[in-house]
Amino acid sequence: MSGWADERGGEGDGRIYVGNLPTDVREKDLEDLFYKYGRIREIELKNRHGLVPFAFVRFEDPRDAEDAIYGRNGYDYGQCRLRVEFPRTYGGRGGWPRGGRNGPPTRRSDFRVLVSGLPPSGSWQDLKDHMREAGDVCYADVQKDGMGMVEYLRKEDMEYALRKLDDTKFRSHEGETSYIRVYPERSTSYGYSRSRSGSRGRDSPYQSRGSPH
Repeated sequence: MSGWADERGGEGDGRIYVGNLPTDVREKDLEDLFYKYGRIREIELKNRHGLVPFAFVRFEDPRDAEDAIYGRNGYDYGQCRLRVEFPRTYGGRGGWPRGGRNGPPTRRSDFRVLVSGLPPSGSWQDLKDHMREAGDVCYADVQKDGMGMVEYLRKEDMEYALRKLDDTKFRSHEGETSYIRVYPERSTSYGYSRSRSGSRGRDSPYQSRGSPH
């Protein structure tokens, strides 16, 4: 089953995930944020004590959900930068992954860069959000040792990421920060020998698994 599908039907059912919400958010606030994109069927707000709130918003027309994602993902709402995506499910349970190997199986490309120096709490979604500054990211994955991989839809976006996002400040959803390095996949021939703190490395853990296609 594709990681892009949720337990109620996936992205075709008009349902979106909204994350990184302020702690005092209300359903009315979510309605105000999204009403202009189309008729809303339901809002499901998850606001548990001690956790960053998130919500699911379902539109009557799935096309409105796509418009809402395009218009509100990365939107600055108060002191928070919203994360708006189609929902995913892992192991049959709803919710949002914290990272690891369960990155979404989606479109893949050969326009791939590797990233080192990610903080321990950095998830694939955090990485995707950060690297979007260079263009359309179609795939992102992270490893537990602070390494990551990102694939772009276009070659020029990959090249821009190599020029502009190398040695930039990365922030995870838990507030941890670090300066990351971004380099081309061909550097895998150098071997993998760096530690998490060695942010200047030019190597990769992915060569042992082979290049994904």
